[in-house]
Amino acid sequence: MTVNIFPKTKRYTLGQRLDNITLDILELLFSVPSSTDKVKTLQQISIKVDLLKVLLRLAKDSQTIQNNKYLELESILQEIGRMLGGWIKSTKQNLEQGQDRLL
Repeated sequence: MTVNIFPKTKRYTLGQRLDNITLDILELLFSVPSSTDKVKTLQQISIKVDLLKVLLRLAKDSQTIQNNKYLELESILQEIGRMLGGWIKSTKQNLEQGQDRLL
């Protein structure tokens, strides 16, 4: 998502926050392979994805983004959440079995 589509009043608040959280998620994703606590890092990503969903809902409710764009983005975030949940579950199982590897 680009901040430029947001009206000026929201561009440097809500839009910038959405961009920053998205970048935080990417940074955390790149840190997972070298993380000593992969589950914790993945859970941090999950929290950020949930926050992203809330902020997108706020953008829709304040009519900053159109409903159809919100539905499209929300669908993508739901899928990311499901994949992330599976990744967390798999990582926990691997740790329980003594296999500390990235899937």
